[in-house]
Amino acid sequence: MTETISSAANPLVKRMRLLADRRHRRREGAFVVEGGQPVWRAIEAGWEIEALVVAPELIGGPAAEMVAEQEARGTRVARLSRELFVRLSDRDGPSGLAAIVRGSVAGLETLAVGPESLFVALHDIGNPGNLGTVVRTADAVGASGVVLVGDTTDPFAPAAVKASMGSIFAVDVVHAPDLDAFFAWVERRGVRVLATSGRAEAAHWDSDYSTPAAVLMGSEGDGLPEGALGRADARVRIPMTGTAESLNLAVATGLVLYEARRHAVASAGDPEGR
Repeated sequence: MTETISSAANPLVKRMRLLADRRHRRREGAFVVEGGQPVWRAIEAGWEIEALVVAPELIGGPAAEMVAEQEARGTRVARLSRELFVRLSDRDGPSGLAAIVRGSVAGLETLAVGPESLFVALHDIGNPGNLGTVVRTADAVGASGVVLVGDTTDPFAPAAVKASMGSIFAVDVVHAPDLDAFFAWVERRGVRVLATSGRAEAAHWDSDYSTPAAVLMGSEGDGLPEGALGRADARVRIPMTGTAESLNLAVATGLVLYEARRHAVASAGDPEGR
C-alpha cells in the first residue's frame, strides 16, 4: 500500500517549501506548479516532472486518471494527506494536485526569430502576477516569446506560475542581462522595437507593426528609461481619456499585443482573425 505523507518534516515537503524561495529555485533548477490544468500543460509540453504531488482525498475525475497514467509510465507520485496539502497550497479550495517541475530561464540567443515573429520585452518589472498574466496573454495572441530584460521578477515564482494558467509551458521565456544586450540582439536579428510611453505622439492603433517586432514595456512604477525610448524604432502610447494616470502593466501589454495581432490579420486579408 502506498504511504500517505502527513508530516511537514518529510524531505519532499521540505523541498516544496524551499522552492518558494527564488534563490533555491535558481540553484535547484526546479519550481512548484499547482492545479490540474497547469500540471497537465507541463506534462503535455514535455517538461521534466520531478514528482507529482497528490492529495487523494481532494483529487478526482480526469486529474486522478492523468496521475494514474503518469505513474504507470514511471513518474514519481507522492501522496499527501488532505491537511498537509492544504497547508502547502497557496490557493483557496486546492484541487489536490501539484508538481515539482524542472526548468530554468534560457538566454536570449536561444530565441528563434522568423519573418512573422512578435515578441514582448519587459524591462525591470517587479510584480510576478503581472508577469504571469503577460505570459498568458502572449500565449493567447500567438506571440513568439517573452524577453525579460534586466532585473525582472522570476517567471517561476508561485504567483507568476499561477497567473500564467499553464502558459509558462507554452511560451518561450528568456532573459537578457540589460538593455544593451537586448538592443544588440534585435539589431543582429532584424527585429523592430516598439517602445511604450505615455509621452509618445503616436497612438498604439496608428503604429506600424511590421514584423519581426518586439513590444518593449517598462517597469510598473518608472516605465522605460529615456535611453531605451531613444533607441527604439517607434514609440507608442495608449490613449486615455478618464482620470486614471496609467494602466496596469499586464492590461497595457495586452492592448498593444492585440493591436499588433489586428494589424497582422488585416495585412493577411482575414478580417475575422482566423
